[in-house]
Amino acid sequence: MDAAESTLAAARAQFAITISFHIVLASLTIGLANFLMMLEALWLWRGLKVYFDIYRYWLKVFALTVAVGTASGLILEYQFGLNWSRLSVQAGGILGPLMFYEVLAAFFLEAGFLGIMLFGLKKVGPRIHFFATCAVAFGSLMSAFWILSANSWMQTPAGYSVNPDGAFIAEDWWAIIFNPSFPYRLVHMTLATFLGTATLLEGASAWQLLRAPANPRARCTYSMALWVIVLITPVQIVVGDLHGQHTLEVQPQKVAAIEGSWTRPAEGAGEPLRLFAIPDMTERRNHWELAIPRIGSLYLRHDLSGTIAALDEFPPEDIPPVPAVFFAFRIMVGLGLLMLGQGLTSLVLRWRGRLYGTRWMLRVGAVMAPAGFLAMLCGWVVTEVGRQPFTVYGLLRTADSLSSVSREQVVGATWTILMFYLVTFGVGLWILLRLLREPPHADEAGPQPTLADETGKS
Repeated sequence: MDAAESTLAAARAQFAITISFHIVLASLTIGLANFLMMLEALWLWRGLKVYFDIYRYWLKVFALTVAVGTASGLILEYQFGLNWSRLSVQAGGILGPLMFYEVLAAFFLEAGFLGIMLFGLKKVGPRIHFFATCAVAFGSLMSAFWILSANSWMQTPAGYSVNPDGAFIAEDWWAIIFNPSFPYRLVHMTLATFLGTATLLEGASAWQLLRAPANPRARCTYSMALWVIVLITPVQIVVGDLHGQHTLEVQPQKVAAIEGSWTRPAEGAGEPLRLFAIPDMTERRNHWELAIPRIGSLYLRHDLSGTIAALDEFPPEDIPPVPAVFFAFRIMVGLGLLMLGQGLTSLVLRWRGRLYGTRWMLRVGAVMAPAGFLAMLCGWVVTEVGRQPFTVYGLLRTADSLSSVSREQVVGATWTILMFYLVTFGVGLWILLRLLREPPHADEAGPQPTLADETGKS
């Protein structure tokens, strides 16, 4: 590996570290904001104080997530400017405005109403406070909208022209924002944030129920989270299939890497489902392959004989790192199937009236707490590593997006960032575990104002 390749590898590793930390917190912020909005709506609608108690409890976790997530986001912006300035020069005319709108959504809606959400209930009343919670939840979704639009444009660029210097010029903002892969990614990622948050909620509640089985607030949270898992997981599987079908059209070598398909099978033989293999980039084949004939064609072509373009049909320099994509996809799917099984099991236990008393299920739930976010991280590995060796797919290579920095600079910055993250996330995780150690209790401040109280005063 020469100096340029070494520097590129170090820069990519730094980006992987920063985005992996940040995306979990950003996704948890989205999921918790919408969970809190639902809790407050139920409290105001049904008048049951249990929802208010749960709201106050998880509001502390939400505040912690926002604080740590903001710190990680600042580091992400720093490393992007340090390492990828040539990408900014070439694609800044398109990516810059999209990121600007994300900042507007994040700071004007999320940050603007966050203070009211955290501290303003007794001062502004239930209606305005609920509006603030809705604004924060909507702002988090709008922030994701613009981030995913920018990322999707890099995956499936549209609505642009290229000037003589090689810079991308916006021609059709409608086509840029709603580029071909954006609808699939937006729905798939939004559902992933809700699933990740739901598995965390049910895991924390299961842990609490193992210690305090009769706590009604932990029971309520556990039940709500399992309903989300039951309802969203099947939808996510369908959306994932649609997303995969579209990816097969626009990024065929990514799908070939997912499947570990080095050579197209004979006509009519169908694609196998490779349960396990060790892809070898040097020899361009798989070792220790365990596969089921034809089954791959079912989800790839929806028949038993269809095939896809294999990796040997693409230029070697355009093939992504196959092992990372291959294994990340299988981990993601495996965790998704576990979540589906967990949801279906909860339906059976709920029907039998044993949802809260089955201790083995509570233990499984506690272990499954990080499953949603692990699956989401694996999905992003498939998305981003599978796009390589391009930053703007098919148009701008990652090697041509790198700043004029040395390997020593990148490695030094990486260690600094990693130490900062370990300290920040270590403290954040310690506080989070202390918060989750005890289940939510009745609010000691006494009854809170309701819409009826507010109406009566007016």
